[in-house]
Amino acid sequence: MNVVDVFAGCGGFSRGFREEGFELVVAVENFKPVAQTYEENFPEAEVIVRDVKEVRGEDISRICGDVDVLIGSPPCEPFTSANLRRAKRTADRLYRDRRGQLVLHFVRLVKELKPKIFVMENVPQILELKNSLIREFRKIGVYKVFFNVLKAQNYGNPSKRTRVFISNVPINEEKAKRYVKVWDALKDLMELNTLPNHEEIKVSRSKLEKISKLRWGESLVKFGGRFENWLRLHPYRLAPTVMGHSRFVHPFEDRLLTVREQARLMGFPDDHVFLGGKNVQFDMVGEAVPVPLARKVARDVKLRLKNT
Repeated sequence: MNVVDVFAGCGGFSRGFREEGFELVVAVENFKPVAQTYEENFPEAEVIVRDVKEVRGEDISRICGDVDVLIGSPPCEPFTSANLRRAKRTADRLYRDRRGQLVLHFVRLVKELKPKIFVMENVPQILELKNSLIREFRKIGVYKVFFNVLKAQNYGNPSKRTRVFISNVPINEEKAKRYVKVWDALKDLMELNTLPNHEEIKVSRSKLEKISKLRWGESLVKFGGRFENWLRLHPYRLAPTVMGHSRFVHPFEDRLLTVREQARLMGFPDDHVFLGGKNVQFDMVGEAVPVPLARKVARDVKLRLKNT
């Protein structure tokens, strides 16, 4: 069962599929440091380092032949309510925003590659464009489209994350019997520099003093009462949603989490390495599909393929 991953990022979505026994054959990622990270973690895959708009289905088919599964995570910035500058008109987010139009290129690749199953991940606010997306898929002959809303924490992810998986097969939501909390994920990572991406993040002395006064759940930075940053994590609760700009404070130490600790909150195993500068590494982690959630999607896809 082969998989092509477009808008592949650092490979969170791909990692979930590989851990469920799929073969990653092609990835498309146009930002070089991120593409290099993908190549480092998935040496078996051919990485196309180009803008998706320039990639044709035949470019991919030439490498891998027929495609079983096409997955992808187009940029969410045009759609998310966290972006205070997103287009006011809902339709403009898909049809006029250049990044929003990338969703339409995923639809195009579905048409050109004709995978047995496709799954596109994005933020819940993309549901505001549900009717438009249904029309776009109908234009290419796909008449059954499912908008599956899943919560990463229900599948063992230590941080909260709700995402929509748009696919041609249903993916069933499940309820967690037990949540994995922050300290479950971090308690064996007290000593720094023992793993890749586990180096201390340097901050100024004045910020360290402010950090030392934070209690669990308190943050150093607030944006208009809506968003918080530099938040001291509560060890016995789920972490908030990890984003590219997120910087969390350790529950028990007066320091920021390392990239490795942040990656643990997204379910990445410790052998998944992140290249590039520190900000790029944090962005990669925050923009990824959490690995436990990706595995859940992959399990459902695997069952569907076996039953076809």
